[in-house]
Amino acid sequence: MSFASRITRHPIPYAPERGAEALAHLHHLPPELRPLIEGTAGCSPYLAGLMAKEGHWLSHALEEPPEDMIAALIKEAGELTLKDLGPGLRQLKRRAALIVALADLGGVWGLSTVTQAWTDFADACVEVALHTHVANEARRGKIPGVTEEEALKDAGGMVALAMGKMGAGELNYSSDIDLICLFDETRFDDADEMEARAGFIRATRRMAATLSETTAEGYVFRTDLRLRPDASVTPVCISMAAAERYYEAEGRSWERSAYIKARAAAGDVAAGERFLHTLTPFVWRRHLDFAMVQDTMDMRRRIREHKGLHRGTGDIVLEGHNMKLGAGGIREIEFFAQTRQLVAGGRDDSLRQRRTVKALQALARAGWIDRGAASDLAELYAQHREVEHRLQMIDDAQTHALPKSAEGFDRLARFCGEGDTQAFRKALSERLERTERICGEFFAPMGSEVAEGPSDISEEAAEIVARWPGYAALRSVRGQEIFERLKPGFLARFEKAAKPLEALQNFDGFLRGLPAGVQLFSLFEANPQLVDLIVDICATAPGLSRYLSRHSAVLDAVLDGRFFAPWPGRDALVADLQEALDGLDYEDRLDETRRWQKEWHFRTGVHQLRGMIDAETAGAHYTDLADAVLIALWPAVCEDIARRHGPAPGRGGAVVAMGSLGSGRMTAASDLDLIVIYDAGGVEMTEGRRPLDPRGWFAKATKALVTALSAPTAAGKLYDVDMRLRPSGRQGPVATALSAFDRYQREEAWTWEHMALTRARALAGEATLLSDIEAIRCAVIEAKADPAKVIPDAAEMRDRLAAAGRSGGTWAVKEGPGGMQDIELVAQAAALIAGVPLRPVSEQIKAGAAIGWLGRDEAETLCAAHKLFATINQSGRLLTDEALDPEAIGLGGRRFLSEQAEQADADALADALDKTRAQARSVIEAALTRRMNT
Repeated sequence: MSFASRITRHPIPYAPERGAEALAHLHHLPPELRPLIEGTAGCSPYLAGLMAKEGHWLSHALEEPPEDMIAALIKEAGELTLKDLGPGLRQLKRRAALIVALADLGGVWGLSTVTQAWTDFADACVEVALHTHVANEARRGKIPGVTEEEALKDAGGMVALAMGKMGAGELNYSSDIDLICLFDETRFDDADEMEARAGFIRATRRMAATLSETTAEGYVFRTDLRLRPDASVTPVCISMAAAERYYEAEGRSWERSAYIKARAAAGDVAAGERFLHTLTPFVWRRHLDFAMVQDTMDMRRRIREHKGLHRGTGDIVLEGHNMKLGAGGIREIEFFAQTRQLVAGGRDDSLRQRRTVKALQALARAGWIDRGAASDLAELYAQHREVEHRLQMIDDAQTHALPKSAEGFDRLARFCGEGDTQAFRKALSERLERTERICGEFFAPMGSEVAEGPSDISEEAAEIVARWPGYAALRSVRGQEIFERLKPGFLARFEKAAKPLEALQNFDGFLRGLPAGVQLFSLFEANPQLVDLIVDICATAPGLSRYLSRHSAVLDAVLDGRFFAPWPGRDALVADLQEALDGLDYEDRLDETRRWQKEWHFRTGVHQLRGMIDAETAGAHYTDLADAVLIALWPAVCEDIARRHGPAPGRGGAVVAMGSLGSGRMTAASDLDLIVIYDAGGVEMTEGRRPLDPRGWFAKATKALVTALSAPTAAGKLYDVDMRLRPSGRQGPVATALSAFDRYQREEAWTWEHMALTRARALAGEATLLSDIEAIRCAVIEAKADPAKVIPDAAEMRDRLAAAGRSGGTWAVKEGPGGMQDIELVAQAAALIAGVPLRPVSEQIKAGAAIGWLGRDEAETLCAAHKLFATINQSGRLLTDEALDPEAIGLGGRRFLSEQAEQADADALADALDKTRAQARSVIEAALTRRMNT
């Protein structure tokens, strides 16, 4: 469609005589274009002057669609030679400025199209200037090893990174272009690098002069090179290696923010993209970086102070107000989006958007900002940018300041298509105030509830608080400053706890265990709901608070939209972890798995603590989590071994879960009972740089798996691992061949090993191998269904455990006669006697009743006892990683246990535990002295 047919609006002439004068310069102008031209020229002396210069060209050009016109200008720019580069680009700039302005003013293009078209043209100008001047240096032999032809193709390894609005495709009408110029030093020998560097510096200076010097023909783009690393002491073009070293050692928050919009725009774009990829860890931190919020607030304050834009009380004064940096301005919206991007973009790459509106949309989709706020800010951003463009179109001035005179506002209102200046001013004020209101809520510190603490605290509490300045988390000045703002709010919340001193003591333990504080305290300051969660945990679960002090990064997960969502299930967890590990090297996979597991582990604990799930469900969730870790890590381990010793022989190995993992009843502190079974398929030696026999290969893989799970790294450890349930126990090989496992279980294993097999679950490995292991398990259990052997062997095993183990007690529900382990022993014996491969304890007990070994009432007694004990065990492991002591866990912990067990209070729970243990003990002792006919 032609330009004229797409016009939907036009400015109201401010100076009609100037519009009439402009029309005189335009020949063959379609009638429908005359109001747009008249209004534009009448409001803008600058555009009227361009029309006078380019009238003949414009009359013919406007017959085409504006997209085609800009594309033709870009093509012309690319064909310019060194001789005609300066004047040629300036003429093309005048024409592009006319087309972009008219498409904007006529409503032919929306904001994103306007800014992208202007950016595309700027890219083309930088591209031709850069290539031409680098090629000239190469032609003169000043860039070693690079020919003129090569320089015209890829600039000899030099790249111009577009920063700021140019990088984002958001150039405003009279914007500077911010560039960082780098060269790829790997293209040159060490001896030639400095000579090449000098050539690139000259090319960069000449490129900048070509673009920004004002001549009789005007200028192309004002070019700013000061965003480069350490601009006060570095030349205008440096090597990529030097830049990378700088950002790694000295990069500041504002530079991280700047690189959100960075884009390789001209020159060796592929090298530029590689460089930007190397900066990913610098720009996008894996943790939720709320310290960045304070940096942004400080930056915002400094900008306002430097520009004299500090806002006092009352409404915004429009006269002279800065639409970019002032209250409610464009930068407020950009900061609003960029700060959240930097906070969370390291974990969610969908947030890594260069354009402001796209960033707002992505943040809303991810739940980081309200969808309504995102929509409002996107609309306000477009409206602010339109006013900014009109201000700059008037005289091609790099300004963001509103007029200071009534006449100036009349002109601006007409240029924006509004005939009523007062209505224009009113709408503009409302938009600025609305922006300030939405953004101000984010940039404001925590509310008065947090800032105001109790006026007086007890002597004991004061002693605790007095210790805090000596803790590692409070050694830095920055950490102290943030925590001082937080401290009153924490103390106020602890005063509201059922046992304030108890909660404060637990918080003291949490604070004492933190290795550092700035990031975490910034997280609290930006998210007051986390303060409530910490207080809740400290008032209820001291064990979980100690876990948090060691793994405080898991609090990031609370702000993830998934944290309070329904449990995704094992398959979804596996897929999520596999996606997180994709593309990482082996060591990074281990660290990423630890980070991932700790977040989901903490999520399960919080859900149980908050009453969103019960203890049994928590056990299932912990099991799903461990399953996912093993399913994702085992292939990674095998892949790492394969790199040195060749691929796994045959069908590979399988990880088999035993114990609580096998039965699906993990707790917050469970070890992993594992065995590894492999099928080498007749392969005698692997094919690799260092071949191994199958037994050696899988021994290495198994040991590597244990290390991957249990070795502490910078991200902590995953699980302790116990492999004593493998065939022949500690004396046997760490990995067992499938045929040897089958033979051992049928011919050599003891009854207690067959009982353990009732809970085995083949978990990770090749599908048919897992199926074969399960088939062996079922066949062995069915073949060993001999009550005359199983019952006395189980009784003997119980006696041995009693002689070697703990006696149990009211709160030590796991050990001792009638305790959890006692019940599970009988349940496994019941499954073996019945010859059924059931894993859950309750199902095993019911199988014992079905064959008549246990009475129906006895089975119900054991099932109820196991459920109660499992609830207390699961809940107790959440509260503390030590032996469960009702006094040590405090009032909040005792209340939590009572609620989980559906008892009135801790005393009632203690009575129920003792009574239940006695009943279970009676049933178990009767069952193990009972004989059955075979």
